[in-house]
Amino acid sequence: MEDSSGKTARDLAPDEAAEACAETESPVKAILRVLRQGERFLVCSHERPDGDAVGSVTAMGMLLEQMGKRADLVSADHVPTIYRGLPGASAIRAVQRVHGPYDAVILLECDGLARARVQGLGKFFQINIDHHATGRKFANLNWIDREAASVGEMVYRLALAAGATITPEMATSLYTTVLTDTGGFRYGGTRASTFAMARELVLAGADPIRIARDVFFSTATSKLLLLGAALVNLKREGRLAWLWVTQQDMVRTCAADEDCEGIVNYAVSIFGVEAAVFLRELPERRIQASLRSKGLVNVSAIAERLGGGGHENAAGCTLEGPLPRALEEILAELRPSVAGFLPDAP
Repeated sequence: MEDSSGKTARDLAPDEAAEACAETESPVKAILRVLRQGERFLVCSHERPDGDAVGSVTAMGMLLEQMGKRADLVSADHVPTIYRGLPGASAIRAVQRVHGPYDAVILLECDGLARARVQGLGKFFQINIDHHATGRKFANLNWIDREAASVGEMVYRLALAAGATITPEMATSLYTTVLTDTGGFRYGGTRASTFAMARELVLAGADPIRIARDVFFSTATSKLLLLGAALVNLKREGRLAWLWVTQQDMVRTCAADEDCEGIVNYAVSIFGVEAAVFLRELPERRIQASLRSKGLVNVSAIAERLGGGGHENAAGCTLEGPLPRALEEILAELRPSVAGFLPDAP
């Protein structure tokens, strides 16, 4: 992309580049302009990648490959077991630092460089594609669509705008992003357009039955044991529920980080509960919190106040320990949100 002074996108400071793009073209067109001009790109998402992260990274890699570009796919953490069968997932390298050179770094589902937990990103031109309610314009180019069901949906729209072919492999990755980030089409981001996209991806070659089986029926034994430990700690207070696991629980059940994913959903699924939180004690005694809501409580606003972020119905943050102190801190934020406009639970 070139501005009136003749500078390319890589020559502009972040604020200058964002302003230039905002004045001249849509984010999609601006991103495609940079992709077409460059040759080598880095694609990454947030630490502890989920289905949307893995699926959107692999789909973006396939798009760049179709465009005749070189794409390096990286993550601070290894791809979770249930997503390792996705097309292209084996190409995602777990790294702590990158060196380049790259014409641009494409960050998917990140509200800042720190969210990726990969060192060395700041020296490259950055493209930020995000759909979180707490998304921020931190990069040289920013495309934030809070109405999108997943970042994969945004990658899909980018691929269509580029004139790319949605191959069965790309469709599989993209369908996985939508299936997982909508919680199996159950969360608030699910709209008529979500089903329309899912239909197009199935027509393009995604197998919805196999993908659902791989995502929902491939649970590790360690996850079930960890879930048992969490359910023992389940507590409820009116419309609010919470549960937790300690680091000792993680060790005793041989659980991995990925085994914590989705445990909070068991608490929020309780009849009469509107918001829930799952707390996991980290090895360094900090506390990781996952928040869920059925729609009446904006948990992203709560997470943001505590240094985290996410969606209105699904968010997270990391708190200082010990666990009892962190629990009281987050309950102090949740209680007024629940009590403010909801009647007492039956």
